Amino acid sequence: MASGIAQPEAAIAQPAPDKLAFSGNWTAFGIGGMEKRLDAINIARDTGPVALDGKQIEALDTAGVWLVQSLLKRLRAGGATPELQGWEPRFVSLLELGEQAAEPQAPAAPPRFAALDALGRRVVEGGKQIYEGIGFVGELTLSAINCLRQPSRLRIRPILYNIQSAGTSALPIVGLLAFMLGIVVAYQGADQLRRYGANIFVADLIGLSMVREFAPLMTAIIVAGRSGSAYAAQIGAMKTSEEIDAMRTLGIAPLEMLALPKLFGLVIALPLLTVFADVAGILGGMVMASVTLGVGFGEFLDRLAKAVSISSYLVGLGKAPVFAAIIVITGCFQGFRTEGGADSVGRQTTRSVVQAIFLVIVTDSLFSILFSVLDL
Repeated sequence: MASGIAQPEAAIAQPAPDKLAFSGNWTAFGIGGMEKRLDAINIARDTGPVALDGKQIEALDTAGVWLVQSLLKRLRAGGATPELQGWEPRFVSLLELGEQAAEPQAPAAPPRFAALDALGRRVVEGGKQIYEGIGFVGELTLSAINCLRQPSRLRIRPILYNIQSAGTSALPIVGLLAFMLGIVVAYQGADQLRRYGANIFVADLIGLSMVREFAPLMTAIIVAGRSGSAYAAQIGAMKTSEEIDAMRTLGIAPLEMLALPKLFGLVIALPLLTVFADVAGILGGMVMASVTLGVGFGEFLDRLAKAVSISSYLVGLGKAPVFAAIIVITGCFQGFRTEGGADSVGRQTTRSVVQAIFLVIVTDSLFSILFSVLDL
């Protein structure tokens, strides 16, 4: 012991067949060999009450509690009824806690309607996320309005960086996929057009499908997977490392610092990427039309100019800024919702991509319905 005074070891005596007397230091330092001495105690079966006298116990810890609980269990198994006598209240509390910990916990019964319960939880979580998302959109909108009112607050270098990372760096993948998509659309339509001798109308098919639908939608999906995930991962990592809390402490608005440059940058970059996808897709379709239908480049371009009107072109181009806002808002929102460690960052990043693509497709469907009603 720290005081250098020897403590009496644990001891147990049996002054009567139905009585056990405890004494000494019932702790990890004083119970050496006590387990064998407890095993040697002989209590007749079905003896009824057995008094356990603890007046002379000087100390008790969890190791001693474990030994006493083992003895109590053996006595009860033999038909005896242990009764504590003279134990200090604090020692009795320790024994009660040990008894509760030793009791096996019955497994919780599964809910009767597990599927309905899970559905309800998902609905509540979804409603909570929608509510928080609306609040996030409002905060971001107010921040954008304030920055537009005071252009000096705009962070030009981060905006240019986001244009470069989300726009210029995405040109190769967007151009390649748009070119291949134009080839696929031309190839699928070539057989039907050839049957009716309408080869030249492949320009209408390629031009309108790429300009109005495929180019803006495909570009938005690529950017959602490429840049939207990066937004969520970056902000999520900063959230877990408490960098965002440090920004607030320094008086820096996280939305203005992190989200607005991404929003302005992608709203500028995505329409430009869409124009590039239009050109690449039409070029791919033009190559396939020349190979499979014998439509020359000059004929294709002449027909394309008649088939694709300015309004059709603007319809497709007008979708791009809306898609850009959806991607940025979804990615940044899920990034700010990150809690915990790296597993939460990965989870929120996955959610941002899935939700962004889903919302882009839903929005494109709503655009189609609106343009149909407006006869555009």
